[in-house]
Amino acid sequence: MAARKSPAKKTTISSPGKKPVSFNPGGLHVSTGTPAGQPIPAAKMAAAKAGKFGPKAVRQANMATGMLAAGRKTAAKNKKSK
Repeated sequence: MAARKSPAKKTTISSPGKKPVSFNPGGLHVSTGTPAGQPIPAAKMAAAKAGKFGPKAVRQANMATGMLAAGRKTAAKNKKSK
């Protein structure tokens, strides 16, 4: 598999009392070979978590389903309550 470059712009999420986290948006799409703008299929997400796409994709998948998904749920909950 040929190495693909992920987007150059890094995003950093910081929270008081916690270590900042930096990542490349769209990096998991690049690692799994999913076109940008399309959702990552559940089968590819499971394969990424299992290590089929390499150790970097495992970290990206865990972050996407853990920290980022929790942030989206919190934001949606706060948006509805106002």
